[in-house]
Parts: sequence; C-alpha cells; structure tokens
Amino acid sequence: MTSFAPDSIVLNRKLPLWYQVSQSLRASILGRTPQDPLRLPTEEQLAVHYGVSVLTMRQALKELEDEGLITRHRRRGTFIEPTAQQGAPVRLLGSVDAIVAQQSGMVTEILAHGTAPVPVQYAGLFPGTESVATYHRLRCDEKTGEPTNHARNYVRPDLGGQVDVADLARWPMTKVLRDVVGARISRITDSVEARLADPETARLLKVPLLSPILHYTGITYDEEGRVLDVVVIHYRGDRFSFTVTLDAH
Repeated sequence: MTSFAPDSIVLNRKLPLWYQVSQSLRASILGRTPQDPLRLPTEEQLAVHYGVSVLTMRQALKELEDEGLITRHRRRGTFIEPTAQQGAPVRLLGSVDAIVAQQSGMVTEILAHGTAPVPVQYAGLFPGTESVATYHRLRCDEKTGEPTNHARNYVRPDLGGQVDVADLARWPMTKVLRDVVGARISRITDSVEARLADPETARLLKVPLLSPILHYTGITYDEEGRVLDVVVIHYRGDRFSFTVTLDAH
C-alpha cells in the first residue's frame, strides 16, 4: 500500500468529529503535491491516526466522496480523485482546521508585501498600533490557471516580522501563523457579503467590471482576545458558494 500522511489535529469535542476529520483530510488532499500518492490508508488506519471510531471515519470519507475529492472501491481501497475540482463550496462550521482546508489546494502568487498604516476601518481592531504587515495574494486554479480570488492580509507587526513569504506561497496565513509562527489562535470571526467587482478586482480575477463577487472578511484572535490578522478576500461569484452549518448542541 502506498503511504499517505494526513495532518494530525486536536479534535474539538463541541463539533462533530466526522466533520473535523473530513476537513483535516480535505486540507491534506488539496495541499498535496503532484508527487504525492493518490491512495489513502485504510479506514482502520485513518481511524487510529485521528483517534476516532471506524464509523466516524466512514462518515468523514463519505463527505469527501460526495464532494468529488476521493473515490472508494471495494477491495481496492480509497483514492484521491486527480481531477477533483479545486473551487468547491466553502463550508463554515467553526473549526480553524476547516478554514485552513478551504484556503488550501490553489496556486498562490504573492503580488506585494510590506508594511502600511493601519486601514481606517480596522483601526479599532489594532489599538495602539500605527502600522501593520501587509500581504496581497492572488490564488488561481491549479489545473486551469484561472484566477479564483485575491486576498489582502493585515497582520500585527510583531507577528508579520516572523512570516516567511515563501510559506505564504504554499499555505494559508492561518496555517502559517498557527503552525510556523506559533501564534495561539482562539477563534476566527467571518463575514460574507455580495458586492460588485471594482476595477482592481475585475482586472485580477478576469471578470467584467461590476460583476457579482463574494466579499469575505476574516478576523483572527488569539487566546487573550487580541487581533492577530484581518484578511479581506474577493471571490469570483461564479466559482464559490458559502454554506453555514450551525451546531445545535
């Protein structure tokens, strides 16, 4: 059997375990390189890896199968679908690993980075701070090269100095801050609204001026309630949809 090493996660018992496992696997699948194997370990091996039951693992794999990311064959095993669509619907449930998963699996170009004054609309989120580290990225579909979204991050300056731009070309800012810089992320607040493409967005995403886009704002907080990062992402309206699931327990 060809090996596959998905990322380990610390499971949050307040969220459905199958969902958290599926999102971790999703991030590993979409973030893999062309040289990585297509075959997944068995259900039993994955269940041991994540510390969940085989039944939970099956539910997680069914979610990925329904999404078109994997195919399962009796007696042969489970395989990553090489032609899986990268622009799958964004599902928000409250897990940091879910946010990381949604931002994985695309080719990222760093358009600009540096420092800038705190934008007026975010001044209240960075009290006592005059400038922030800024990063502007364009993400494209790995297969077609088609632009899917562009993102601007505004990062607390003491953390920005620890961010390696090369890492941002490989991983989402959330993963870099958490797993590379070592920031202790507590929560992310998301907001999404429909807008019309301005000239810059229309040019970068190759859509007509004033065409519909999804305007996403994510605010990342640490365990002390301080803002670590604000990201503003413009998604092509014809490539993304948002599904929000509320846990009633």
